[in-house]
Amino acid sequence: MWAFIFRALFAGLGLGLLYLGSRFARFSTVRRAAGKWKALLPWKKGVPEKLLCFLIGLVPALVMVLALWKALGVFNAAICVIHLTVIWILCDGVNLVVRRKRGRDFERYYAGVFALGITFCYLACGWYLAHHVWRTAYALDTEKQVGNLRIVLFADSHVGSTFDGEGFGELVERMQEEHPDIVVVVGDYVDDDTTKEDMVAACEALGALETTYGVYYAFGNHDKGYFGPAYRGYSGADLVAELERNGVTVLQDETVLLGGQFYLIGRQDRSQPGRASMEELTAGLDRDRYSIVLDHQPYEYDAQAASGVDLVLSGHTHGGQLFPFHRFGEWLGMDAKIYGLERRENTDFIVTSGISDWTIQFKTGCRSEYVVVDVLGTEP
Repeated sequence: MWAFIFRALFAGLGLGLLYLGSRFARFSTVRRAAGKWKALLPWKKGVPEKLLCFLIGLVPALVMVLALWKALGVFNAAICVIHLTVIWILCDGVNLVVRRKRGRDFERYYAGVFALGITFCYLACGWYLAHHVWRTAYALDTEKQVGNLRIVLFADSHVGSTFDGEGFGELVERMQEEHPDIVVVVGDYVDDDTTKEDMVAACEALGALETTYGVYYAFGNHDKGYFGPAYRGYSGADLVAELERNGVTVLQDETVLLGGQFYLIGRQDRSQPGRASMEELTAGLDRDRYSIVLDHQPYEYDAQAASGVDLVLSGHTHGGQLFPFHRFGEWLGMDAKIYGLERRENTDFIVTSGISDWTIQFKTGCRSEYVVVDVLGTEP
């Protein structure tokens, strides 16, 4: 699936570049430049004017792509070019309709101006939604004797992407202001491009949290690294050691009973071979106690609901990331849910959009967030 997505992005980048070259060729400045070039260089008189305009139009398109590539990386450059291409096609379509109604063309190429302006504003909003973190709150009622429990949840920090270790520390300070009973980290805390310095700084920030029951962590698909310890300078075991050094409890297919009131079940990520089933993880649990599952990828909803757990917390999807593709994971069966709260049988499921992103620096189908969950039960 990811191979298909990457190929599609590169194909979109190449085709978009060609299309944008043809669109820039329609600006009057490019047409005038083509006329002057032919006048100054007589040997080019045999070149069709449209072809010459296209070749000149490729220059600003190529400069724009290279600048985006240099500033944001190839994937984000592709995202920008694809958005601009689609919006430009839509603007050209509107221009065609208006031109037919007017009965004549415009003197200036307004469709191109609008396409550039709309795309810039749209992606600027997407940048803001990705790089600023909001607070999202849920309140869940239960008849179980858990009292009032406040959970602060975050996932997909991918430290080093939209903020470094120091910036993460500022977010942790905001979470502390929520006065959490427990803080849970549901995977993709780091990835292959997270430096060791940022990883250590982020773990130290977690170590400063003051809670009733502590800070708990479950692995995501990126945390252990896809390219081996040599690539980023530390292993998954090094990450566990640094988390535990800062008082964070790492749960890998493990269950703990906290305060005598509720269970916390931390699952290995779905990408890891041999992870325990929900049946194995819940065997022997007291059904009268409230149970919370940390599972990075929101996938096994039917099995989790059948196991009788009360709450499942996930991330991984980044909230769908980009409109209009933000529901594709659900439609293609890759994820049981992309974002938000859902109830199946007696189990509540929450998927967060995450506090950051992996590689892609824009969110146009959601916004970055940490989540506050208030579980409201009866007093023990």
